[in-house]
Amino acid sequence: MIKRTLPYAGMLHEVVEHNGVLYLAGIVSEDLSLDMKGQAEDCMRQLRTLLAAHGSDMNHVLQATIYIADLAEKPAFDAVWKASFAEGQWPARAGIGADRKRAAVQIDQHAVTDRRLALRGDDTGGNSGDGLCLDRYR
Repeated sequence: MIKRTLPYAGMLHEVVEHNGVLYLAGIVSEDLSLDMKGQAEDCMRQLRTLLAAHGSDMNHVLQATIYIADLAEKPAFDAVWKASFAEGQWPARAGIGADRKRAAVQIDQHAVTDRRLALRGDDTGGNSGDGLCLDRYR
């Protein structure tokens, strides 16, 4: 079953859930006058709020795609990103430069999270902590 919540502008839903996996639409800062660090902190706050409202948390984010207006600002975003997750619980992530130099939006963040793990009380986010690498799958 697919569950859609928080419709926006008659064209999308902010959160779509399918089989316990949450798909989140883009999150941008609610205060575009902020610098990169401020906008990143605001986006992470919004992400935490959306996840909590849907029975999940930051430890269960599986993947995120980040669109960054100016890649020279990426270190400021990275610092906020690292501080937003428990050590070693970072999700898969892509950071993409987006030509938005004329826009006030510094960052646009999308995320996928597994709500099922949060409901089971799995605080590790499925990470065994054993340094698993792709060579194991060859």
